[in-house]
Amino acid sequence: MAAAAAEVRYGIVGVGMMGREHLHNLAHLAAEVGREQSVKVRVTGLADPHQESLRLGLQLADELGLPAPQTFSGHRELLDSGLCDAVIVSSPNMTHYEILMDIISHHQPHHILVEKPLCTAVQHCKKVIEVAQQRPDIIVQVGLEYRYMPPVAKLIDIVKSGTLGQVRMVAIREHRFPFLVKVNNWNRFNCNSGGTLVEKCCHFFDLMRLFAAANPVRVMASGAIDVNHKDEMYEGKVPDIIDNAYVIVEFDNGSRGMLDLCMFAEGSRNEQEISVVGDTGKGEAFVPESIVRFGKRTEGRDGVVTIMAEDDRIKYIYFAVPYHHSALLSTCNLRKTCTF
Repeated sequence: MAAAAAEVRYGIVGVGMMGREHLHNLAHLAAEVGREQSVKVRVTGLADPHQESLRLGLQLADELGLPAPQTFSGHRELLDSGLCDAVIVSSPNMTHYEILMDIISHHQPHHILVEKPLCTAVQHCKKVIEVAQQRPDIIVQVGLEYRYMPPVAKLIDIVKSGTLGQVRMVAIREHRFPFLVKVNNWNRFNCNSGGTLVEKCCHFFDLMRLFAAANPVRVMASGAIDVNHKDEMYEGKVPDIIDNAYVIVEFDNGSRGMLDLCMFAEGSRNEQEISVVGDTGKGEAFVPESIVRFGKRTEGRDGVVTIMAEDDRIKYIYFAVPYHHSALLSTCNLRKTCTF
C-alpha cells in the first residue's frame, strides 16, 4: 500500500487580485498530487479585513472545486486558528511589516511567501531579516517571481555558465501599462506602496544584483509624474506615484545597471527587454515574446544565437496579472531563495 502523501496547509493573507492569483496556483498544485507531486496542498484559510475580497476568494475557491477555506477578518485570527503550515502574504505593501513580524514571532511556526516588496521602509526590512534569522524552523521567501520567467531564467543560466564572461553592464527596459486598480486604491500613493521604484521595480533591482553577482554601492535616478493618474483624486488627494524614471546603479565589483521605466507605453511589443553585457559576450531576454539572444564578441553579429525560451515543467498558465507567465507558480512551492 502506498504511503499517504504529506500535506501542506496554506493560508492566504490578503485576498485581492494577487491573493486570488495565488489561490488559482495553489488549486493547480493541489490537482497535481498523485501525478508529479507527492505533497498534498490544501488551502485552509483566507484572511482579509475587506469583506468583498473574502467573498470573491470564497467564490473562486468554489469555482476551482476547492473545499471552502475558513475565513478571518485579520491575520492574527488566522495564525491562532492552527489551520495553516504556510502563509502567503499578498496584502497591501504598507501592511507587510506588521503581518510578517506577527507571523515570524508566533509560537507556532509558519513558512512564509511574502509578495514583493518585503516592506516599504529599509529599517523594517532589516528588522524582518533579523527576526527571521532567529527562526531556523521556518522558511521566509520574497515573491520575486521574475527570476522564474522562462526567458529570464534562461538568461540567468547563460550568465552563470560564464558564456558572457565577467558581467560589466545590465540594462533593463520596462515599457508597460499603468498600475492596475487595487482595493481602496492603496497603490496610488507612495506612503502605501513605497513608491513606484519599490512597488514595481524591486523585481529589476533584484535581477541586476543577480546578474552582477554584487551589491549596490551608489544609486542615481530621475523620475516624474508626466501622464498617469493626474486627473484622479481619492479622499481629496491626487496620486503621487511616478510613471516614468531612469535609474543607474553602481555595484561593488565595478559593474553597473540601468533601468528605463515607462508606465504609459502600452504600444510596446515587449514589456521587458533585458540586456546583460560581459567582457566576452552579450545576452538579451524579451518578455512576453519569450525570446533569448546571446553571442560572443569574437563571433560578431553572425554568431548571435536566437532561441525560444520554454520550460516543459510549466503545465499551467493563469494570467490574472498580465505577463506573470506562470512565474508565480514556481514561487508557490516554498523554497529557500532569500535575496536579502
